Amino acid sequence: MARLREGRAHSGRSAGHFLRETVSRVRYAGATGQLTMRADSGFYAHSVVAMCRRLRVRYSVTVRQHRSLRALIEAIPEDAWTPIPYWIDGGADVAETTYTPFKGEKDAVPVRLIVRRVRPTPGSQLSFFTTYDFHAFIIDREGDTLTLEADHRRHAEVENAIRDLKHGVGLNHLPSGRFAAHGAWLAVQVMAHNLARWTARIGLGDGIVTTRTLRRHLFGLPGRLTRSARRVTLHLPARWPWAERFLAGLERIRAIPIAA
Repeated sequence: MARLREGRAHSGRSAGHFLRETVSRVRYAGATGQLTMRADSGFYAHSVVAMCRRLRVRYSVTVRQHRSLRALIEAIPEDAWTPIPYWIDGGADVAETTYTPFKGEKDAVPVRLIVRRVRPTPGSQLSFFTTYDFHAFIIDREGDTLTLEADHRRHAEVENAIRDLKHGVGLNHLPSGRFAAHGAWLAVQVMAHNLARWTARIGLGDGIVTTRTLRRHLFGLPGRLTRSARRVTLHLPARWPWAERFLAGLERIRAIPIAA
């Protein structure tokens, strides 16, 4: 789901309403189980958390760090930190404490605050005398701290979708000076992106494949259609390296039963 907004809108503007609309569409599509919203600090707002509670949606949201929160994190005892796999040995640890976000609101309640600390690496842009870089998020889910931290980190996959929309489809340019035309352009780009993703997952059996790769390997191929005996035949190029994948994917997609 995507939405185009007018003006210089920051990430959190109307985030609560956007969340309600998204959940409504997911439920309408048939999802009946427990839903979880994972988001970065752009969605760290009271309206978002309140909407999650109202809709009975679990959440894990990266917090915006300030002085008092930093003091709370630095007060976590050293023996509470647990090392996690990282590309540098001993480079990252995870710990947990309790934090009450949005204390000025009437419905403010303490929640779990899970923190990942990372040792500075060459090229890191941190303040002088900084020992660790901290990444914290609030969460109302039950479960093991390390498992929840790893799951929250996976929310960054949305960045891959945004990058693919911009550079694999065509959302890096808005072709008109009219807002309505741009909204239609966004809808078309999202549909094209989703069709490409489903082609990769259902047809090819692959995970994340960029739209640019699919266009180069499958969609942009030269071919020729011929008609004979009321049948249409697709002739593909000779010695085409992705012919087998194309035909196998086409067979899988054709085998999908048509909904009544």
